[in-house]
Amino acid sequence: MRVYLSGAIEYAPGHGRAWRARITPVLESLGHSVYDPALDAKKNLTDEELADFRSWKMTDLPRFQQAVRKIIAWDLDWIAHRTDFVVCYWDEHCGRGAGTQGELTFAHRQDIPVYLVAGMPLEQISGWILACSTEVFQDFDALQQYLCGRYAMAAVLTEPGKTS
Repeated sequence: MRVYLSGAIEYAPGHGRAWRARITPVLESLGHSVYDPALDAKKNLTDEELADFRSWKMTDLPRFQQAVRKIIAWDLDWIAHRTDFVVCYWDEHCGRGAGTQGELTFAHRQDIPVYLVAGMPLEQISGWILACSTEVFQDFDALQQYLCGRYAMAAVLTEPGKTS
């Protein structure tokens, strides 16, 4: 199984790397491969785009848009063609950007499960986001318990030589 980690990057402290670093070993222990877009700054950008695109937001908007459109295409291609399910951490930083909303909506339309960890009270999370989520968890421990139960059992059922 391949997992895409969705959540705030642009406006999140540490580019959202802390929660991703916490959940990645759990997912890998279940035999899943993990794509962490926060660790893949290069994506499909040229060296010049990678070095300069953030400054272009204020100095060369068309060039900035072109670079960010490449990032959007890269991330959505990952979800569409290389992802079995999405793990999302939804917190107050997600509302400042738009990528996470787009990723969850796209995954939902592609019938790719979305497992959302609520980093804030549910009443503060958009109904749209909750509707795009397959399962919603109050914390990472609840997500871990669910994933271990669901995917550890799936691994046992599909193990060669096993019958159900």
